[in-house]
Amino acid sequence: MSPDSQTLDRRRFRRIAAPISIRPVSFLARSVPRRVNDASLGGLRAYTDESRRAGERLELELSFADGAGATVLAEVVWVERLGEGAPARFDVGMRFIDASAADQERIARALEPG
Repeated sequence: MSPDSQTLDRRRFRRIAAPISIRPVSFLARSVPRRVNDASLGGLRAYTDESRRAGERLELELSFADGAGATVLAEVVWVERLGEGAPARFDVGMRFIDASAADQERIARALEPG
């Protein structure tokens, strides 16, 4: 799926640039934490060098600027391959499909202005 085909779903929540980093939760996870491009209460967009596919589910650890963290289950909604010279190989949009109430509150606090 392309980013354009998911515009309405992706915009259900206001997206902002927030100081959030993510990494997959797994003892086999090879990736280093990546800065999120933008996030909302419904999902996030981030660069990655690992190939992902729409529909794939990932458990993600989110790290916030205040040192707090949250764990969410996310589903890949779209993947865009980036060109040479880009900051990563892929741009990936994900929606949150499960998070505890406490983790949802941490995400909401991280997205608050100023």
